[in-house]
Amino acid sequence: MARFKFIMCAFCMIVVMAHGQQHGPEALPTLGVNWGLLSTNPINPHVVVKMLQENAIKKVKIFDTDPWILGAFSGTDIEVMVGIPNDQLGKISGDMDEAEDWVKNNVSKHLHDGGVNIRYVSVGNEAFLKAYNGSFIKTTFPAMENIHKALNNAGLGDKIKVTSALNADVYDTSSDKPSGGHFRKDIYDVMKQIVKFLDETNSPFLVNIYPFLSLYQNDNFPKDYAFFDSTSRTITDNNKQYSNVFDANLDTLAWALTKAGHPKVSIMIGEIGWPTDGNKHATIDNAKRFYRGFLKKWAGKKGSPLRPEPMVAYLFSLIDENTKSVAPGNFERHWGMFHYDGKPKFPIDLSGKDHEEMLVGAKGIRYLEQQWCVLSKDIKNMSSVGPAVSYACASGDCTSLGPGCSCEKLNVVGNASFAFNQFFQNNAQDVEACDFDGLATIVKKDPSPSDGSCMFPIQIYSGGTMLRGGAYMVKGFLIGFVLVFITFI
Repeated sequence: MARFKFIMCAFCMIVVMAHGQQHGPEALPTLGVNWGLLSTNPINPHVVVKMLQENAIKKVKIFDTDPWILGAFSGTDIEVMVGIPNDQLGKISGDMDEAEDWVKNNVSKHLHDGGVNIRYVSVGNEAFLKAYNGSFIKTTFPAMENIHKALNNAGLGDKIKVTSALNADVYDTSSDKPSGGHFRKDIYDVMKQIVKFLDETNSPFLVNIYPFLSLYQNDNFPKDYAFFDSTSRTITDNNKQYSNVFDANLDTLAWALTKAGHPKVSIMIGEIGWPTDGNKHATIDNAKRFYRGFLKKWAGKKGSPLRPEPMVAYLFSLIDENTKSVAPGNFERHWGMFHYDGKPKFPIDLSGKDHEEMLVGAKGIRYLEQQWCVLSKDIKNMSSVGPAVSYACASGDCTSLGPGCSCEKLNVVGNASFAFNQFFQNNAQDVEACDFDGLATIVKKDPSPSDGSCMFPIQIYSGGTMLRGGAYMVKGFLIGFVLVFITFI
């Protein structure tokens, strides 16, 4: 009898354990994340994939087809969207053999049993940005056509859809109302071709929408309208009510699709998120507020007034990237829900059920030695410090310095120390990287402020050097150099 009780008790424990495992992290099935790789020391991709799994994230969008990255998804059920960088559009658009080779080498070889679950190919990344001066207008759509044909020839056309990640600037949002939306005049013809292609192939229109930018670009923009939890501002358009800029932006696209003759093309949100540093609006509190509202809306399967059906959205982004271009603004390197080392930044509930808690961070991260590079206490003449700081920031990440940023409270000495440490860490703590003509010294005590507002990081051991291509990797070091030098002065 005693033995029977023991067996029954063990059985109960197993049941309790199994039941407990069902209450781990949850994520919406229509939710994915963007994983960018523009970092000096990227985390090992297998560690990142494990982190995705432990947070129940089932969809991911990447910006190229690095074999090491894709290989990490082998044997998982994570749905992958791969990208073709803009600098490859020319050769693929002009040569069908190039498209065939691309599909063979970057898609087909990963689709074996136990391989990678590739579902989408994004041809180009925001290729029609006005900043590119029309460089990719003639090559994007032909490249999409050739990749689609190559996938069909490989017998993959039904499984893998072709689209192109487009910024919301492809349609005109200058009107006060969504019904005024239409595709930009300078790209109208090619947009009609793309939309027709998406309609005929049953592929989604992939659009990147950033309510944050409305605040960043216009100081007079009503702040609450960028979030989802306020009705202080509403717009009425054709009997539709809009209480946030995301819905208005999305329906502007819906109107543009209708005016282009393809109102039924499905829409997928390629990028949406909120940065946490580099600008006065890029804060942890604002990011929490934005994600809380957006995820609650998504969990309720609420689209926009014109597109009320649930759709897929990819959060931007997973991890901070310290070499991303700062041309749009210093906030560009701080979009991640996780810090550079895979530590979660703030509580969030990816299920949208208001059960906020810290996400599961990356495991097995190894850091360099616990040491920092700072301005030497012996420096009396500060005249030479400014140029040294500018040099350090030209190849380090100083986007946390300046008004409205996490390290804005640092004084002149603190600014210099932060810049020197960034350069030192990004150069693998090489002793020669903490010299600056005798201005700097290595210390063992963490110089970060005690209030936790500003972090002097220690770099991690890199996961390796990964292939990075296309417009996505354009660096803005020169702009960063100028901005930080002005801030220091």
